[in-house]
Amino acid sequence: MAAQIIDGKQVAASIREELKVEAAKLKQKGIVPGLGVILVGDDPASVSYVTAKERACEEMGIYSDNNRLDAGTSQGQLITLVRKMNKDRRIHGILVQLPLPKGLNESEVLEAIDPAKDVDGFHPMNVGKMVVGEKAFLPCTPHGVIQLLIRSGVTIEGANVVIVGRSNIVGKPLANMLIQKSAIGNATVTVCHTRTRDLAYHTRQADIVIVAAGRPNTVTADMIKEGAVVIDVGVNRVEDATKKQGYRLVGDVDFEAVKEKASLITPVPGGVGPMTITMLLYNTVESARRAAGSVLGEQP
Repeated sequence: MAAQIIDGKQVAASIREELKVEAAKLKQKGIVPGLGVILVGDDPASVSYVTAKERACEEMGIYSDNNRLDAGTSQGQLITLVRKMNKDRRIHGILVQLPLPKGLNESEVLEAIDPAKDVDGFHPMNVGKMVVGEKAFLPCTPHGVIQLLIRSGVTIEGANVVIVGRSNIVGKPLANMLIQKSAIGNATVTVCHTRTRDLAYHTRQADIVIVAAGRPNTVTADMIKEGAVVIDVGVNRVEDATKKQGYRLVGDVDFEAVKEKASLITPVPGGVGPMTITMLLYNTVESARRAAGSVLGEQP
């Protein structure tokens, strides 16, 4: 029996409706959630992503301060803009679109962001709080993965989870979130990577397989057990002469074959992707809610 498809667009839309309600409550108190966006250069993927974020803010009624800078922008100019946003009370979240052009120090830029406005969850202070289980902004893609699981009725507690990929953006934070003693954790987690011996041995043990390796067909049908839940975070372009643009998007999983063994699976596109922007909006509204609590003397 073929797997049930986890519709990321539908789950994201549901969360956005919830966020609209929260944003409306804040507006009644005179607080409009605000997101400051910085895009340096004209990388097509980054431009497309930032445009989608801007459109999402407009649809949600979130104030968006969009700054598109030339690729020749200096490190000093970029950090000056970040610090300006740190002081701007209209802005509750700051997003610096990565990757930055060569010559710019990403770590230094991210560390310049006020942790209270770090809605990407990349500042070392927020990363550290996440690891020890304190309240912090959670990175958007990993948090989106967990929301997909929870809202699809998947039991995380006690599950054997295998994550393929150890990036700072997905693999590492996702592993930390899933092992937390919390409502979104309590799983037993194995992290696999390019130096893992016999990857298939590990993935076959998993109740939940999350693949964020950045390579098509990293996980094939023979590598999962019957009934496993498969979350595909990867987005890869492969040549396809039948498509107008000359390529099509695929994930890191052999979708057509794996869906015949899995119980639940995310497609690419339309799976994890829509959740990333949605969880950015989630963090922005949450930041505004905390600010409102501080301003109005309420508990955030």
